[in-house]
Amino acid sequence: MPFYLRKLPLEIPPPTEKEWIKKDEEDAFFLKDPDQIIDYLPQPFLMVSKLVTVLFERAWEIIEGREQCHVMKKQHSPPSRYCPSAEFQVVGRANCLAASREYIFLGLCTGLSVFSIATYEKLCAWEIARLEICTLHASDLDNSSQVLGTVDEMGFAHLFYFSKENLLHVKAINEVEDISKRNTCLRLELSYRGDYAGFLLQGNSETWLEIYRLPKDSWQKEAEHVQTFALTAAPPISTPASFRDRKFSTATLQRSVDFRNISRQSTEEQKSLDFRNISRQNTEEQDLQQLLNRECKLSAPALLMKVRSPKPLAGCAFKNPYEALMKNDDGSVVGLGQNHMIKDCHWERLEELFNSTFRQYLELESKEEKLSHAMFHFHGPGRTLPIGTENKMEPDTPVALSLHWSASHNLCFYFLNRPPKEKADSDPKPDVVWPCAAPIVLSSVTPGSSHLAFVCEDGAITVWDKSLGFPLFVTMLPDRYIVRSIQFMPRNKTVSSSKYPVCAKVQLLVLCADGSLHLMTSGAKKFSTKILVYKPEDPSQAISATATIPSLTNAVLTCSWAGTVSLMDTETEETLCHFITPHPYKVTTPWHPVFTVDSGGKYLILQGYEHSGSMKAETGGNQSTIFLFDITETSLQDDESPPCRVMSEHLPWDRRCDVFLNNSLQWPSAFSQQIPECWSQLQIYVATLQREAQEK
Repeated sequence: MPFYLRKLPLEIPPPTEKEWIKKDEEDAFFLKDPDQIIDYLPQPFLMVSKLVTVLFERAWEIIEGREQCHVMKKQHSPPSRYCPSAEFQVVGRANCLAASREYIFLGLCTGLSVFSIATYEKLCAWEIARLEICTLHASDLDNSSQVLGTVDEMGFAHLFYFSKENLLHVKAINEVEDISKRNTCLRLELSYRGDYAGFLLQGNSETWLEIYRLPKDSWQKEAEHVQTFALTAAPPISTPASFRDRKFSTATLQRSVDFRNISRQSTEEQKSLDFRNISRQNTEEQDLQQLLNRECKLSAPALLMKVRSPKPLAGCAFKNPYEALMKNDDGSVVGLGQNHMIKDCHWERLEELFNSTFRQYLELESKEEKLSHAMFHFHGPGRTLPIGTENKMEPDTPVALSLHWSASHNLCFYFLNRPPKEKADSDPKPDVVWPCAAPIVLSSVTPGSSHLAFVCEDGAITVWDKSLGFPLFVTMLPDRYIVRSIQFMPRNKTVSSSKYPVCAKVQLLVLCADGSLHLMTSGAKKFSTKILVYKPEDPSQAISATATIPSLTNAVLTCSWAGTVSLMDTETEETLCHFITPHPYKVTTPWHPVFTVDSGGKYLILQGYEHSGSMKAETGGNQSTIFLFDITETSLQDDESPPCRVMSEHLPWDRRCDVFLNNSLQWPSAFSQQIPECWSQLQIYVATLQREAQEK
């Protein structure tokens, strides 16, 4: 009996007739001689062999593509190297930086200082002995002033108001007289325009979040009186010349003498003179600052609400379903699952069954209870919340707060417009709850809170367009990637020449724990993801931190563990330039670099230290050097970037409807363009089936 084995694998025939097997050629696809069986693999091994061949060919194509990219990168000229355009020294170690408008705010080991970007002079300071600022956030207000939030090494949080070169201390959030009863501030967030401030506090046995409403209008009026008092209290203080300028003037006067000896002597004398002038100036500034803080008090922020961490699910304490029903709301909002009718015995029985069934997959976990941690953000009006954009308020004013606790599947939203009868510390219930399939570990929002992104524990990344009210994309990284941080790329805010411009793409930058950098892009018609930087073979070349530049929509700053600060083009995946500190300076603590970009995207501000091989010098010592790199001099400004739409979330509802309607008319979707082609293919396929039926 002969064996009939097909040479080709079984496939579903395509909807066209060109590639079908004709009847007169069908016999050629069968073996007529049984002895030829040994020359071919039988099924299913033949199919497995072909699949392996296809996978190998695809992998080889990817390898060749990467090799070609490496060859092209080697052929290109090395990236440009840019030196700092200016530098200045500060007394003490700088732990954090923030730049806004024309000012640089430094969190030092002795307090908080403010410098001018234009003149590099110290304008004012708030200094206390042995008070080290570890975290610093700044938010621009509408009246050319800033609100600052800091956290020191003891965990105390402070609020400051800066206006017209005056730094005023507003309030210490969690400072107590008895140090044993102190609470530690774990996280600090300021809203986009400084309307609200949030502080995540931790006590001995619980963690909670406090939200404050900031009276910035009252601060503006009170700051005018402070300015008048400051002018009458003391004359303006002149800052002494920098050590570098004085050194060159001394060397010019001593040209005819032995340069080495006198230069060494003048340097030592100049150092002592500079330190003397700086200490005298610091003393005068501290006296004036203490006088301002004592005589001029600003209005304290008002506590809006206090949200405590959710309790772990436990057995119910209700005697009957009626009691549980009375504790529930009207059922219009998804809850946290606290009010249920599951007994403790049921929980214990289910846990025993689960552990016995999946014992081999479970890891031994300590049953020690850990205090919760949380991430939170402020949100403006949008379609993801019941409070839409029809409210008569400014578009930048936050209307809600998003909060997710560690090991929690729920993303909770709280409205900032609380009922007047509600107490500030009443622990309100969330107004909106988004349950997720896995615990949420990271989240991020755009500066205007137009988009929201969050990462789950299983690697799923979701990005929501809040102005439209639907998710832009949901994707998942492979298992080998662990997300460490996410941030949105800036978008071009150039107004298009047309009355109703088109939608802009949204880009999310994802940094993983292995040092790889990913870019996810969602456009009007497609979604794409690519790897900008692969895991380096040398661990010192791994990326430790990233930062975006508001003026460059397709560029990102990266800092490696070796201390190299680079600017990368996200479109071509090429390194455009390196920002180099002059010898013998190096980047301070490259595993946690202290650098920032100003709000206008013009300057990169970086802290360096003079390398001498000692650990004390590497961690800062008694002095720190701040370097300024002018990004506009690098000729990398994105002047020819395509115009983007006006942010629709900042428009009233009637204008926004007009924009969406005109966009849908001017830009038909890809699905509508494919309908005629799909319909014609379907007609051909139906005609082919009818012809076969008639022949049979």
